[in-house]
Amino acid sequence: MEFSMIIVPALVMMTPVAILLIFLRHRAELARERYRALLQLVEKGVELPHELLVEPHATDSERRRALVLISGGLGLMAMFIALPFELHNGQRIASLWGLGLLPLMTGLGYFASWWLNRRDDMRG
Repeated sequence: MEFSMIIVPALVMMTPVAILLIFLRHRAELARERYRALLQLVEKGVELPHELLVEPHATDSERRRALVLISGGLGLMAMFIALPFELHNGQRIASLWGLGLLPLMTGLGYFASWWLNRRDDMRG
């Protein structure tokens, strides 16, 4: 077995994992700096308003996440349908279009959650 036949797929599979780890480390560092600044304010005797103690939250994050997952799922499905390749056993890659259903349905769930929360906020 050739060396590149192992290394190239391993690098392709590890790239998203590395990106995720870098992103999570960056978020943890931001949170650590935020808490450090809050502790410094408390040590100086500053009265902290409630808004500083609550984690910052994007109001439309569920809608954004839903739209990204829905479009990603549809794109994945379209990609598999459009690919003309066949697997070693003769099965066409187009038969794998169902893999796009997972992000599509997850996105629809986030969209429903956003819509229901928005509707509840309008009522009360």
